Order: sequence, then C-alpha cells, then structure tokens
Amino acid sequence: MSKIKTAFFCSNCGYESTKWIGKCPSCNQWNTFSEEIIQSGDAKEKTTWEDYPEKKRTNKTIALSDIDFKEEKRIVTSDAELNRVLGGGIVPGSLVLVAGEPGIGKSTLFLQNGLLIKQLKVLYISGEESEQQIKMRADRLKISNDNFYLLTETDTNIIFKEIKKLKPELVIVDSIQTIQSNLIDSSAGTVSQIRECAASFQRFAKETNTPVFLIGHITKDGAIAGPKILEHMVDTVLQFEGDRHYAYRILRTLKNRFGSTSELGIYEMSGAGMRVVTNPSEILIAQREEVLSGSAIAAALEGMRPLLIEVQALVTPSVYGTPQRTVTGFDLRRLQLLLAVLEKRGGFQFGLKDVFVNIAGGIKIEDPSTDLAVICALLSSYEDNPLPKNICFAGEVGLNGEIRAVNRIEQRIAEAQKLGFEKIIVSKFNKKSFDPKAFSIQVIALSRVDEVYQQLF
Repeated sequence: MSKIKTAFFCSNCGYESTKWIGKCPSCNQWNTFSEEIIQSGDAKEKTTWEDYPEKKRTNKTIALSDIDFKEEKRIVTSDAELNRVLGGGIVPGSLVLVAGEPGIGKSTLFLQNGLLIKQLKVLYISGEESEQQIKMRADRLKISNDNFYLLTETDTNIIFKEIKKLKPELVIVDSIQTIQSNLIDSSAGTVSQIRECAASFQRFAKETNTPVFLIGHITKDGAIAGPKILEHMVDTVLQFEGDRHYAYRILRTLKNRFGSTSELGIYEMSGAGMRVVTNPSEILIAQREEVLSGSAIAAALEGMRPLLIEVQALVTPSVYGTPQRTVTGFDLRRLQLLLAVLEKRGGFQFGLKDVFVNIAGGIKIEDPSTDLAVICALLSSYEDNPLPKNICFAGEVGLNGEIRAVNRIEQRIAEAQKLGFEKIIVSKFNKKSFDPKAFSIQVIALSRVDEVYQQLF
C-alpha cells in the first residue's frame, strides 16, 4: 500500500506548498491554505481523458511558416447576445468559463442555448440537478430538440466514457465545482480537483475540436471560485451579473482569446427563460408622463455598445451634522469628486446637503462620460428645476470644471438621435471627431460646466 500524500493549496490562487504557511507567497493573502489529499494509499484505477480517444494527436515541432491555417467557421447560435460577447459565435475547440451569482440564471441561459442549437449534437452534463429537475425547466422553456442529450454525473471517468460513445459536438458542464476526478483523492470543489478537471476538459476540447462551456461559481467577494489558474486555462471568461430585484441580466466578457473583451449582452429574465434585449436604451430610460427635477439622460458606452441611461439625483438639506453621500450603480468616490468640482468652481453649497444618486434600471456604470449627466442631475435637483425632456449629455468632467472629450462620440450621438432626442451636449474638444451636419439632432459643444449651467438654467 502506497503512502498517503497531502499538500497545502491556496484557495485564492492555487499555489501549492508542502506545509501550511500563513501568507501566500504568490497572491499575498493571509490564512488561505488548506490541506488536500493528492494521493491515497488505496490502489484504484486512475484514468484521464487520454485513455479514451480512439486516435490521439501526435505533437511535433513545426515551423510557424509551415502551418497551413485558414480561419475556422464559428458556430453562430440563435442568441445574438451570446454571439456578441464571444466575438461572433462559438469557436470550435474553445473552452469557455461562465461564472455568476447563485440563482442569477446561468443554468437556465445555457440549457436554453443548448436546446436552441439544433444543428449540433449537444451534451449537457449536470452535477447539481437530477434529470427530472432539468426536464421540468426544459418544459418551462418550451423548446424541443431531439439532438440534445443529458448526463447527470460528477465522475470524470464515467463522463469521458459517455462522451466517447456519444461523440457530442458541444459540451456544457454545470458546474465545474461539482466535477470530481479519480486522479485526485480530495473532495469535489477543492483547488486541486477544479484544476485537474478543468485540465481534462481542456485536453478534450483541443484534441477533438469540440467547444466546451464550464459553468462556475463565485465567492462571497464576487471573484470566480477556485484557483486563479482556472481563468488562465480557459479561452474565454464570461461574467453573468445582475440584481435579483430587477429582471435584467448582463453577460460581460472578462477575457476572450478570439474577440474583444469590451462587449456585453443584456437579457431579461422571464418565466419562459432568458429573453434577448435588442434595444437596452429603451428599458434603461424610465417612461414618465411629467418632467421632474433631478433626472438627466447620459449617452454612455458599455464596451462597444452605446446605451442611454437615466441618472437620478436627489439633493436635500442635511438633518445630521455629517451630510450623506449615497449612490446606487455609480462610483461613490467619483460622486465626491464631482461635488467638490461644483463647490470649488461653481460655488454651490453641497457641503450642507445630503446627496443621493441612482442609475435607473439596476445597471452599474463605469463610463466617465456619465459625469456631465450626473452634474446636470445634481444641479437640477439643487435648483428644483427640471431639465428638458428632449436633451441628453455625453462628457467627462475634469477637476478644473472643464468638459473633456469622450471616445466614440458618433455612436453616442447616433443612439440619442435614434431614440428621438433633439439635443445633446458634448465636449467642445469632440468637435473634430464628428460632422454635425451628418446628424439631424442638435449637437451643442461646450467647454466648461458653468457654460452648461447657463445653457440649462
């Protein structure tokens, strides 16, 4: 009987050590090491993916100029948002990791997409639910597909045996944290198990040219659960996010070897599955009958997609000694910076006011071009004077009160024009980037915040 072999792994980055240490030398995190069994004394069959292929690929050294390459045709799904975030479709042989909060809709989204891809033989591997539970969800989606197969198993030994029999053209694993390899004797979900199972699916994807989707969990801090090497191994990392109090979900690209990382897809959760939102600007602008103060429309850009979002602000006299600064969907430090600019350059006494800022629709925005809309919403609430309904804003605000230019201004103006806005205020330094005569919307180019105040109030 062989000796039991253990090692200590960092739960944050996957660093391996022969003994327990307090601080990880790789990621500098404290108290993240846990002991795992990597070899037990029991003699049992050890199998990997390489034991199953009928014909293994032989690797040899070759000159780069001798490689005959032609661009592979991507698998275009019926989900336009998924195609967008993947860079135009699913690349054959790619390994895609999808992570998100529990209950956000990861399983529903990829069960729905697996059922919609009827031209391929799809294998859905579930380690979390039974066949009856998945069938119940599939019936709710009301999508039939005779080319869709289901396997509820967590052992990679059995999984790859079934894969060899079925020969699927697309594999979905839900989730990688529940899969267990018999090469490692620790329990499922540990650092060594996740790393080994992901490596097995990576070898399978590359050798058979079969795309594989790995659905993953996230930690309470919002990071993808498992070792950091998991994100390095895969070709694409997608983050599925959203507020469970809202029906809208965002599929964001964090890493993509085959396309841009500045793309996102927007879905609406419904009883019949995930509905693709083709025009997100309409859902992010509240429909209201009367014009109220403290509301401004920003022409923002998320990735390559222009969005019109509603910025709401409320400025009230402070009851307590220290004024409140509360934000939802916006950076608090950015708000404090903009308030300081208004106090210093405009003379407004926000130091005696409570300030609340909300991005309507539950979306979180990081685009600095929303600065001008936030400032206009704050001034509107401060003066209790509503802004015109037909105007929107696109500009970054500097510390000296200047309105700085933003990128891709033509797309922002075109989106505002498409939704019926009559005016858009942009930076004066953006005038060289576009031709005003090309748009029917009136483009007002200003250079300072005080000019915007005089224009509106």
